[in-house]
Order: sequence, then C-alpha cells, then structure tokens
Amino acid sequence: MQKIQCAVYVRKSSDRGLDQEFNSLDNQELACKSYIASQAFQGWEHFKTYSDGGISGGTMARPGLQAPLTDVRNGKVQVVLVYKIDRLSRSIYDFKSMMKKDFETHKCDLVSITQSFDTSTAMGETYTEYAVIIRRI
Repeated sequence: MQKIQCAVYVRKSSDRGLDQEFNSLDNQELACKSYIASQAFQGWEHFKTYSDGGISGGTMARPGLQAPLTDVRNGKVQVVLVYKIDRLSRSIYDFKSMMKKDFETHKCDLVSITQSFDTSTAMGETYTEYAVIIRRI
C-alpha cells in the first residue's frame, strides 16, 4: 500500500493561553492526528505538524504556514489537515490562491476535520469551486 504523507497545520490568533500545559494548538493537533489514524487503512501517516501561535489568519506571512506549503511544492506532503478552514486562512482570496497555486498544482489534498471539506473526494473538489463562487456573490 502506498504511504500518504499527511501534514497537520494548527493556528491560534492570539497568544493568550498558549502557555497552558494543554492549549488550543494541542487540541487541534490531537484531533487532526486522530483523524489521520482513522485513515490508516488508506495508507495515511502523520508527516509533521506545523504551528502558528499568536498570528492572525488574515496574513500569509506566517512561518508555520509557509513551511507546509513549501513541503507541498516539494512533493513531501500529499494531504494537509486543518481543524477548520479558517485556521488556514481568513481571506477568501488567499484561500483560493493557495488552492490553485499550491494544492491543485501539486496534487495535494486539503481536509478540514470539523467541516465537510475534503478535496480528496470528487464532492470535495466540487464544493471548493462552488464555495469560492458563492462567497464572491
């Protein structure tokens, strides 16, 4: 069975609470890793977790975001998992740009584990296109 390398991306806008023993970033990572484990029968395995704590999703200038995108471009990652889509980006323009430039171009899927959003399925691909169009209206 072919191994599918899965990256987890987590983000929290403020740094409040990040000093706790178990915080929001830990929760997001744990949930995504559990989802990956549930897909082991498809060859999914955790590659790496990337994190941005205390950085807004309104900017692409996030080291924790740029690192997995680089790994996607280099073919190291076939699936990126996020807790919610807004952890990846709060900008529809940036989101669409990432989907086209990074994910689609490099054949990498995006999965939001708490929302019905999974581009590894035909329905997910269709949803992505419709969601971008609907939000423009």
